[in-house]
Amino acid sequence: MRPAPNTQPSHAPQADTTPAKAPHPERHDGAGVRIGVFDSGLGGLSVLKALRAHLPEAELLYVADSGHAPYGEREDSHIVARAAHISDFLMAQGVDAIVVACNTATAAAVSSLRQRCGDVPVIGVEPGVKPAVARSRHGRIGVLATPGTLSSLKFRHLVERHAAGAQLTLQACPGLAKAIESGDLQSPDVRDMVQRFAAPLREAKVDTVVLGCTHYPFVAEQFQAALGSDVDVIDTAEAVALQTMRITARHASIQPASPPDNNLPAERTSDRVRLWSSGDPRHLSRVAQAWLGLQTEAQALPEREAKRPTCMDR
Repeated sequence: MRPAPNTQPSHAPQADTTPAKAPHPERHDGAGVRIGVFDSGLGGLSVLKALRAHLPEAELLYVADSGHAPYGEREDSHIVARAAHISDFLMAQGVDAIVVACNTATAAAVSSLRQRCGDVPVIGVEPGVKPAVARSRHGRIGVLATPGTLSSLKFRHLVERHAAGAQLTLQACPGLAKAIESGDLQSPDVRDMVQRFAAPLREAKVDTVVLGCTHYPFVAEQFQAALGSDVDVIDTAEAVALQTMRITARHASIQPASPPDNNLPAERTSDRVRLWSSGDPRHLSRVAQAWLGLQTEAQALPEREAKRPTCMDR
């Protein structure tokens, strides 16, 4: 684990990064690793859940930028600035890696963050177009995402690389991430949006659907019901967790990984998870308990201070 800049070392224990040379195995339980995770709000909790399952001994620091959500309706310049601020904050906590648990933030800011954070790996998320093409039976694929993700150059390049010959139906879902942020997954607004955004995909007779926003896995069952049981719904949180495991192997204590456990007791992992929010920390605490079983009190995310250490200070 990296010591935080200008502090005493802590006692707590994308794929384009250089392969680790240390002797640690790629599969490990996260002991000795500190990972920063951030999203525009609560959606990244789906990635946090996968990280907890695969790296149960890792220390996980999660920032919900709910005061600036949803990113999918923000200008790229605003997203880049927020991503820089949050990554500086996480670096000041001594993280070994940063997971950008937001498709929109990945599209807008991951390249600048990788330059900003130097030797600290930055793992982004992107819609699972590649696995969707591999799994589709008839080559008809739907992508559900924010307007910002679907209009990004990064997404266009992703489609060019992996979707040649496939028939893609792109469905922007304005407002859905914000509705999920309320924490009430069964609200009339959420249920109505799921039905409305699923309808064009049903009409296109897609057989595979990509959840292109980290908020959407929390309503995956609703989408599955709206699309039909014969449609394969793809969430990339699992792949992000496995990639993070591989990249952080060089920081881990030598401890082979056990099979992932998605039902870890809260008392076993809550003391390894810290939460911050730029919105209402109490709301983040309540939702993290309801959705993930975490008994963790969230704190307010500090805004910029004159002498705060940053990625660029490393």
